Amino acid sequence: MQLSRELPDYTYSLRAASGRQARVNDLLLTRSFLLAPDQLVEDWPVTSARQLTVDDLAPVLEQNPAVFILGTGEQQVFPPAEIMAACLTRGIGIEVMNNASAARTFNVLASENRRVVAAFMLEAGGG
Repeated sequence: MQLSRELPDYTYSLRAASGRQARVNDLLLTRSFLLAPDQLVEDWPVTSARQLTVDDLAPVLEQNPAVFILGTGEQQVFPPAEIMAACLTRGIGIEVMNNASAARTFNVLASENRRVVAAFMLEAGGG
């Protein structure tokens, strides 16, 4: 029997994510970041879901995803209502979850060729 490794047909795959770090492909990230199947923004200057503003979402909204996944660290933390409204009024579905769950969900949606963008909040300091 021949075994072969199945590679995703998108550029970026999230291998792991916690509240302090994440691995995208072979790159270890220790700062908050944005991820789409074909784009990685390595330094997104947001570390708190409760302090998230609509302006912080500009790079996400510009991509007009069908689904936006917000990874809020080790714990699920809901952002202010205006964040949810900013997505929903544009027809963008939003899911808020901890980073580990967000990583799994992102990979599933990306593998289904969905228009997905994810944001991952990492605590300063990494490691």
